[in-house]
Amino acid sequence: MIESKIVVRIRLMPGRAVTVTARIAFLFCGLISLFTAVPYVGLRGVDLPVQSEWVIFAVVLGLVGILSVMFAVLPRSWIAKACRKDRADENLFSSPVKALGGFAAISYLVAVFAYFAPSRWNLDPQVMLPLCPLYFVKMTFDPPPLAILLLLAPLNAGVYGALGVILGYASLAFGKRTSGQTA
Repeated sequence: MIESKIVVRIRLMPGRAVTVTARIAFLFCGLISLFTAVPYVGLRGVDLPVQSEWVIFAVVLGLVGILSVMFAVLPRSWIAKACRKDRADENLFSSPVKALGGFAAISYLVAVFAYFAPSRWNLDPQVMLPLCPLYFVKMTFDPPPLAILLLLAPLNAGVYGALGVILGYASLAFGKRTSGQTA
């Protein structure tokens, strides 16, 4: 009997590690999204180098941040109930983590591309601000490449990682059910 309890605990440890790591990542990405919205609210669109719909950016960044933080702190049973999954389902945290990783990697590359793109390409700020929320930093002053690689691109990846969390949970909640699952 004691051996079976030990085996069960050992099997649960990797799942628990994924859950804790996922929750920490969700929290950091959500907080990064919330803190990225602060300059848009602080500038109120007036001091941005281009006229943009700053309200939309701030609201979307705020909502994405709040939802990601919410998924980080909600009890597992509530998340499972909202996604119509079993509390022990492995996909409950692994699917959103995969979406977080994919969105974060792509957005990191977009931020690096935006910095290293030749100025003669004249990247449209109205397109770049939704793709790279911290693009206004590049427009206001020219940060060094190391700052882009180690600060601005990871912050951009955090914002889109939070969006990946939300879309990952949306796919779990609204995705197709297999024949073995009950609604």
